[in-house]
Amino acid sequence: MKAMLKTIAAFSAVAALWAAPASAEVDYAAQLKEGDVILKNFTFGTGEKLAELRMHYATLGTPKRDAQGHVTNAVMVLHGTGGSGRQFLSPQFAQELYGPGQPLDITKYYIILPDNIGHGGSSKPSNGLRMSFPKYDYDDMVEAQRRMLTEGLKVDHLRLLMGTSMGCMHGFMWGEQHPDFVQAIMPMACLPMEIAGHNRMWRKAAMHGIMSDPAWNNGNYTSEPILGLRTAASLLQVAGFAPLYLQKTYPTREAAEKYIVERIESDIPRRDANDLIYQLDSSRTYDPSKDLEKITAAVTWVNSTDDFINPWDYGLAEKFAARIKNGRYVLIKATDDTRGHGTHTWAKFWKDDLIDLLKRSEKK
Repeated sequence: MKAMLKTIAAFSAVAALWAAPASAEVDYAAQLKEGDVILKNFTFGTGEKLAELRMHYATLGTPKRDAQGHVTNAVMVLHGTGGSGRQFLSPQFAQELYGPGQPLDITKYYIILPDNIGHGGSSKPSNGLRMSFPKYDYDDMVEAQRRMLTEGLKVDHLRLLMGTSMGCMHGFMWGEQHPDFVQAIMPMACLPMEIAGHNRMWRKAAMHGIMSDPAWNNGNYTSEPILGLRTAASLLQVAGFAPLYLQKTYPTREAAEKYIVERIESDIPRRDANDLIYQLDSSRTYDPSKDLEKITAAVTWVNSTDDFINPWDYGLAEKFAARIKNGRYVLIKATDDTRGHGTHTWAKFWKDDLIDLLKRSEKK
């Protein structure tokens, strides 16, 4: 495979075409169908077990089955660390992709938006077990996704798997572990390598910040350890920064300071300290770098040059991409409109690449 490095240098001209949907926004939240799949006797990689592991999911569209009863139009979209499936209802994602004639038109595709282990409505430490919850990792999360699909939704084939950040990493794992299950993969904002260097350091610093707060009390707090959560939330904000965009949008000291204080303060109430520790730590065993040749699905892998978490200038992505047989690597150049690590959720930057992936992965 020859890796394709695509730099979007003249974005401003294209942006005018993608600025906003022509019609009024659709309320996709009102069209969601939500449910839970209970996975019995789930065994984690550590050997720990849960008699029942709950996987929450939401769907848009309707499954279509062939003569043998197999679903042919399933698309699973996987969220990042600390997120949930509902994040893919944001206008910059949903309004660009789900409507009539759009790449993931829900009259054509069956969109599956799971909450991963430890997130959203799925089983997590804050449900009661706290720090006694099994120490899940990405392998456990991918296995839970697979069982949710096959046992709960009766889906044994994915037309497309999309994933952002943590979900991006899960995409590489799916391609290696279940090559016959997935027809096309679009991983966005990650690298297929061990979480080490600065990427592990900021995660460890966030976890350490929580655990160093006396109010954390080894996870047995009666109210959230606010000082520890403030440390973690501050690091999370910095990791996701988009420097050019923020400089343009908050060009004065007063505006910048007001923005970051408000962002951190609004982030803290949405967090549970134990859940966040588990979420950040779950990447500890991730490293698909040795088995990239096992991926047979068509792949379009998207990163951006203003992603602090996954620096473009390591010089590694191109080498990894060259080992994926049917893959393309897309590198979006930073502008004052890209969103750093969060560029993955703004479909206008990579919408054409998704269209191309769906076309080249069609079964002849």
